[in-house]
Amino acid sequence: MSLAEYKGVFVFAEQREGVLQKVSLELISKARELANKLEVDVTGVILGKDIKNLAKTLIHYGADKVIYVDDKALETYITEPYTKALVKVIDENKPEIFLIGATTIGRDLAPRVSARIHTGLTADCTVLDIDEENKNLLMTRPAFGGNIMATIVCPDHRPQMSTVRPGVMTLAKKDESKVGKIDEMKIQFTTDDLNIEILEIVKETKEKINIEDANVLISGGRGIGKAENFEQLKILASKLDGQVSASRAVVDAGWIDRNHQVGQTGKTVRPDLYVACGISGAIQHVTGMEDSELIVAINKDEQAPIFEFCDIGIVGDANKVLPALINELELVGK
Repeated sequence: MSLAEYKGVFVFAEQREGVLQKVSLELISKARELANKLEVDVTGVILGKDIKNLAKTLIHYGADKVIYVDDKALETYITEPYTKALVKVIDENKPEIFLIGATTIGRDLAPRVSARIHTGLTADCTVLDIDEENKNLLMTRPAFGGNIMATIVCPDHRPQMSTVRPGVMTLAKKDESKVGKIDEMKIQFTTDDLNIEILEIVKETKEKINIEDANVLISGGRGIGKAENFEQLKILASKLDGQVSASRAVVDAGWIDRNHQVGQTGKTVRPDLYVACGISGAIQHVTGMEDSELIVAINKDEQAPIFEFCDIGIVGDANKVLPALINELELVGK
């Protein structure tokens, strides 16, 4: 493999039913930073049916070029045709870096693509950077259950591939004046490629929780005591037009669904207000919320590590402090 033949930063721009996923725009924004350091272009790759209209959005967020594959076989995600399409894009364009969002689709697609093009893959990254000396991609991810952060390099193979957790990269400002090149790639799919037939798509009926987009998060930890005490968090969240989130310990205990989990093994959030209730402040949790605009911590242990990271600290039992806060908000509302 001649590494010199591989140039550019590529991003798989995932779309579902014609809607670009937010992580794809986050990755385009990060790809722009990486490409500037390498002095190369950013290319977005979109697969689907009737999706050309999405290309301009990728350019407005930082892409110099967009390659799209428009085919009936790609209308709904199926592993084999999507894999075939991305492998052809990579073989013909030879990118040095290829980024994919660590969504359910990305986690299924990325390892298959990397295996077919015989390169490495670093999964679930939270930090990406360029080594100033050799220009290799530095891919950092949690390891050993989130107890350490490991930085991984892929020096001998290209492209350098990584899946990136949604919410960890900062979304750039949209620049609608930016222009770029849009190219269509034609791929012939056969019946062998369509090895799965989708008979029916059944969508979840339960409310979809997306704490990454919340401006206010009221987050509970083991110090809350029991699942029933989360009702106070829900009341406070409703008063502030926010959502409820939680630490890993609470999720593992079954008190709340995993969609609410913040931290290295959960979701990374950046709300305007983050209220940590009964959360000790382990680094695995703090990594997922430390970029919040204002952090308020409530904990009865005055030595809890969370007080080192918060902007406002309240030493006290969260189960007593929360009702008082709710009462004050109700008085203000009157």
